[in-house]
Amino acid sequence: MKLRFILLVLITLLSTPTLAAVQTVTLSVTGMNCAACPLTVKTALGKVNGVTRVEVSYENKEAVVTFDDSVTSVDTLTQATGNAGYPSTQKPSNAGGE
Repeated sequence: MKLRFILLVLITLLSTPTLAAVQTVTLSVTGMNCAACPLTVKTALGKVNGVTRVEVSYENKEAVVTFDDSVTSVDTLTQATGNAGYPSTQKPSNAGGE
């Protein structure tokens, strides 16, 4: 009986998909050259499935995006801004404390 229970727990744990993580990335969007551009970028990013929050700054030429990494990726985000006419790249993280 214990063996069956242990096997059931192991099968359940091994078949569970990797837990998703919410990530926040900053994209450099250097092509924004007017005050209306951030709205276009925000709309494009907001349409990506898995994106939960978008903040776009015209002054800093960047977009801060929060998303579920089990649903979408940074590549998909940069592709979305590129398709909207605003190519972007991921800015390095300051997580290292530098």
